[in-house]
Amino acid sequence: MDLKKLLNKEQYEAVITIEGPLLILAGAGSGKTRVLTYRIANLIKNLNVYPSQILAITFTNKAAGEMKERVRNIVGNEADNMWISTFHSSCVKILRREAEKLGYNRNFAIYDSYDQKTLVKECIKELNINDKDFDERYVLNKIGEAKDNLISPEEFKKKNENNFKLNKVADLYLLYQKKLKNSNALDFDDLIYKAVELFKKNPEILEFYQRKFKYIMVDEYQDTNKSQYELIRLLAEANKNICVVGDDDQCIYAWRGADIRNILDFEKDYPNAKVIKLEENYRSKANILNAANEVIKNNCNRKNKVLRTSNGSGEKIKIYRAYSDVDESQFIASEIKKIIKEEDKSYKDFAILYRTNAQSRVFEEAFMRNNIPYKIIGGLKFYDRKEIKDIMAYLKLINNPLDDISLKRIINVPKRGIGDSTMDKIQEFALSMEECVYSGLLDVDSIGLSTRATSSINKFVSLINSFIRKKDEVNVSKLIDEILQSTGYMAELQKTNNIEDLTRIENLKELVSAAVDFESYSEDKSLSAFLEQVTLVSDIDNFDEEADTVALMTVHSAKGLEFPVVFMVGMENGVFPGTQSLDNDEEMEESRRLCYVGITRAKEKLYMTSAERRIIFGRTVAYAQSCFIDEISPELKEFVREGRKNLNRDNFYRKDSVYLDKQYSHSNAIAVGNGSEKKHCHNNKLTLEQATPGKKVKHSKFGIGTIVSAIQNGDDIKLTVAFDKMGVKILMLSVAPLEAV
Repeated sequence: MDLKKLLNKEQYEAVITIEGPLLILAGAGSGKTRVLTYRIANLIKNLNVYPSQILAITFTNKAAGEMKERVRNIVGNEADNMWISTFHSSCVKILRREAEKLGYNRNFAIYDSYDQKTLVKECIKELNINDKDFDERYVLNKIGEAKDNLISPEEFKKKNENNFKLNKVADLYLLYQKKLKNSNALDFDDLIYKAVELFKKNPEILEFYQRKFKYIMVDEYQDTNKSQYELIRLLAEANKNICVVGDDDQCIYAWRGADIRNILDFEKDYPNAKVIKLEENYRSKANILNAANEVIKNNCNRKNKVLRTSNGSGEKIKIYRAYSDVDESQFIASEIKKIIKEEDKSYKDFAILYRTNAQSRVFEEAFMRNNIPYKIIGGLKFYDRKEIKDIMAYLKLINNPLDDISLKRIINVPKRGIGDSTMDKIQEFALSMEECVYSGLLDVDSIGLSTRATSSINKFVSLINSFIRKKDEVNVSKLIDEILQSTGYMAELQKTNNIEDLTRIENLKELVSAAVDFESYSEDKSLSAFLEQVTLVSDIDNFDEEADTVALMTVHSAKGLEFPVVFMVGMENGVFPGTQSLDNDEEMEESRRLCYVGITRAKEKLYMTSAERRIIFGRTVAYAQSCFIDEISPELKEFVREGRKNLNRDNFYRKDSVYLDKQYSHSNAIAVGNGSEKKHCHNNKLTLEQATPGKKVKHSKFGIGTIVSAIQNGDDIKLTVAFDKMGVKILMLSVAPLEAV
């Protein structure tokens, strides 16, 4: 390998810097995967490091698979001996080997979100807590936050002993963990939490893995939370050969625990760290890149870097201000059709990026009207479908008979005459004997059930036992096929001509195909390995880049992807950024990072669209154009007006550039410009120089607020102000009774 010919100067330096802590600040599209790939290849091929001494951590299976394949293309099959995997997959490998040290056996189940909700509901019922006050999602969020921050149930209880609601959550957390352990199960957050616990309680095990992993690399380091940070810190403590790659400007997961301080404070954690910046972008045209630079430079909490490219200027950013969300979606549909007709583009070259999944509906409707094929990333997942979850529950129970949640899901699916009252008696018996429900089924003759119920349960147990005996003798696809046939599940679906059941049959066939695929590429072909792979899969892992469909997804889901043409939609203050960001500096910075990520997904063309009115949660709202668009220099953008003439505007009236529904209340958006409020002027009225974004102001009617944007409007200035108690308002500087605070 002639690395100097393969890499630019900064990339080369990052690849050959092997010993000691290294921080690679990799801007969007700067070739970080290439750097990691060649860094690993350099270790193995040029420096003769054993592949098994290398640990490379990524955040998605897709990224891990891509990196492993690239390394294999350079070094050959030696790549199979190193660990390139996600945080969760790496921890599963460790926990499978060491589970007994924590009181679990090695075939523990991994509960998905459905299993978790079911278990929390059981805990709420058992503790006789009002489920109206304690929604299971709220409880799971609090438990997840605690685990991400390495807070045990006991610590959580002690910490919140004076808070009634959180004290109840603590009781649920304690019972939830007890039930998980009794079922020999871990939830998703446990995988890292328990790995850290394992290392802290067993120094000899930690020392073994510190010796094993002499070189550690972590991708997307800006997205790590406290438990992930601590896991890596422990593993790297002995050798200090830790290389982290990331971009603080792309830290967009604070809502799920990501801590930007982990990357910003890397040099404090490792005083001898070397820092290398990758600032050459190979993805986007210069206008797109410059727009991204201009937006992100407004953040304070970041390391200074400016992306550059030699890709040429490209087209200006196209800005479209629609009359409504329907107009916005129709404009985009028309643009896609026009570009495909005029240029050599396919549907797969386009992506629609929005801030929340709820925004997808109007685009789906527009695309259906215009016969545009599309795929939603982040909708109902394949493995979340009822029929798939049913068969997966069979597989989980076969693999781990202690799994009460899976057993209760399928004991009467298909119907076997085992009703809720029968199950209540079985569960009561199992609790009294301090054993799992499946063990209770084995002693069914001692429970005192009816002859019919006892017979049904004995048949069920016999069936499950036959599957358990076969699980190590047949491959997973064959086992799934036997479950479908022997249980009568497939026959029940085939009895009807219901289109929904026919779709379910196709989905179940696809599950068998997924198992066949798994058997063809996985080294470990066991049932446990298949269940792990399914549980740890993410939305983005299923994204088919070759499918000729327009991609609809949130900006969060789009991270790591790129498209020739990107439409960033809903670019309004109140939508993107959201209302919560408008008066919170930290959230505004995260929203700006999210905007930066969206912009840098585009390779050739970028559209940023907004609507003067849209329906959100059944209410019509009118918001000003996003302040993020205002942060882009005029020479980098152009305003597009085509298509508006086709809109029926009879139901709207115009007032200071804001179109409002005739039935719409002014509580969310008001444009003042008729001079009616001049009498409220004060001597210390806000001046032109003071009217800048971020400035705190006071309104005689609306109270204290923050200026979000200030736009020239003829001889006046149109201000968008986020008021603390009255929401977002649009005001004209010349007449609004505003004072500087």
